[in-house]
Amino acid sequence: MASPHGLHYEHAKAALESGAHVLCEKPFTVEPQHAWELVELAEKQGLHLLLSYGWNYLPKMREAKQLMDEKGIGDVEQSVVQMASVCRELLANLGDYPGAAPESVPEQATWTDPRNGGGYAQAQLSHALGVSLWLTGLRGESAFAMMSSVLGAQVEHHDAVVIRYDNGAIGTMSGGSCHLGAGGNRHQLEVRAIGSDGQLMIDLERDEFWLYRTDGYEVGPELEQNALFYNCDGPPNTLVDLALGKDVQNCSPGELGARAVEIVDAAYRSARSGKLEAVAR
Repeated sequence: MASPHGLHYEHAKAALESGAHVLCEKPFTVEPQHAWELVELAEKQGLHLLLSYGWNYLPKMREAKQLMDEKGIGDVEQSVVQMASVCRELLANLGDYPGAAPESVPEQATWTDPRNGGGYAQAQLSHALGVSLWLTGLRGESAFAMMSSVLGAQVEHHDAVVIRYDNGAIGTMSGGSCHLGAGGNRHQLEVRAIGSDGQLMIDLERDEFWLYRTDGYEVGPELEQNALFYNCDGPPNTLVDLALGKDVQNCSPGELGARAVEIVDAAYRSARSGKLEAVAR
């Protein structure tokens, strides 16, 4: 499903009801209840449902996830998610995304109309959550957000969100639309977490990973340049392999996408109300 955000639910539902395995672009859906409905439908139909979280399939990201599963940092107490990407012109309908194919220009309302799921949190923080929630296993409980726009845009360019998770952990998530040419237009994404037994840091812009435990275990391998550079080959290849019955791991399942939608939705509601908003269950 690579249609405009507001149509993901309708199209994915139709595909699942037809008996097809589904790979859906992020954001999974705009409404949380739609996301969980699709998760339940896929389970009922015995079908595979994946999100296009390409970072989760990189070899070094898989290693980081394996370390979190096998060693971990205990119960997560605090987390930080920071992302910035070149979306200033795109979100203001003044230009395309860097590297976009000129022969396949997307429908601009996908990004620039708030009624259609436009805005930085939908376009990019949904991706950051696909990484952070996958690594930590957290699920949001409530969020308080402030958002701002530039260049006369109808949707937000910058986000600052405080999150309480359902295990009692607290965290922050911020997103920014940076300038064309900054850092070679590479995504800036960093995830940090402090747990009862250790700490985690992963910087996908600088190709850095570090995990520390209070029992003395520590790992911070020197990664090759661009080891964490984004590509989205993993999700479609995995969709095909799963459809063929191969024993491969789904690193971006529907329930992960639904957990991301919950937080993004609560953040938008909070930015409108000026209040802490509970995650919609």
